[in-house]
Amino acid sequence: MPDLKGKTLFISGGSRGIGLAIALRAARDGANVVIAAKTIEPHPKLPGTIHTAAAAIEAAGGTALAVQTDIREEDQVLRAVEEAVERFGGIDILVNNASAISLTGTLETPMKRVDLMFGVNVRGTYLCSRACLPYLKRAKNPHILTLSPPLNLNPRWFGPHVAYTIAKYGMSMCVLGMAEEFRRDGVAVNALWPRTTIATAALQIIPGAAPELGRKPEIMADAAHRILTRDSRSLTGRFLIDEAVLREAGIADFERYAVKPGERAAGLAGAVQRLLLAGGVAG
Repeated sequence: MPDLKGKTLFISGGSRGIGLAIALRAARDGANVVIAAKTIEPHPKLPGTIHTAAAAIEAAGGTALAVQTDIREEDQVLRAVEEAVERFGGIDILVNNASAISLTGTLETPMKRVDLMFGVNVRGTYLCSRACLPYLKRAKNPHILTLSPPLNLNPRWFGPHVAYTIAKYGMSMCVLGMAEEFRRDGVAVNALWPRTTIATAALQIIPGAAPELGRKPEIMADAAHRILTRDSRSLTGRFLIDEAVLREAGIADFERYAVKPGERAAGLAGAVQRLLLAGGVAG
């Protein structure tokens, strides 16, 4: 089975949740992992900092570089990319994981929160991709993987939380456009989204989210690993679902990923589950 040994991953917001799970899965292969996130001091409600993430990556067998980064700020992203290239000689993989969430209606979502979601989700994804692409184009098997949902214009995906849906779909539109733009360069650009609720720390602070019916972040990490070890010219412009990726790889037993084995995993049916933030609060 192909692995990520010696590859350099640049992961936005990877101090906790799915981003950290993807980092640790790559670290077990012996990858270099750059954690570009804001959190250097413990969050009052969410565990994990860039430093605890780096320590966990090193303990898992990888080499870590933690760079405090607000991905809304161009100078900070460019500095983080420069540090990554200086340390590891290049970038092979970008994981656009950082995201901000507010599952609220139009009148309940203040503009400050709208600006945050658009800044982190859309601008941050575009900016990180733009900054990494010159190096990805030089890599042997380059990938951009963005944690965002399949594009679907059915109004039911928008009604409960217009601003959040638009912001997440902005990430997905980056996938759609950049996959086509960089197809000839051999840069794979894909999206990954969970079929069920993923029990991240961020989920614990969302009312009614039922994390006990979810799956562990490791299912997204294993699916990401399958994608990122594929030939970049053979898989691009796809909106992939974690379970489908693993089933295609021959995995049929998903009990190992259940928070409570034997419980039926909650599907993407309710407002929280439908467009649940994959990566957790931007860290």
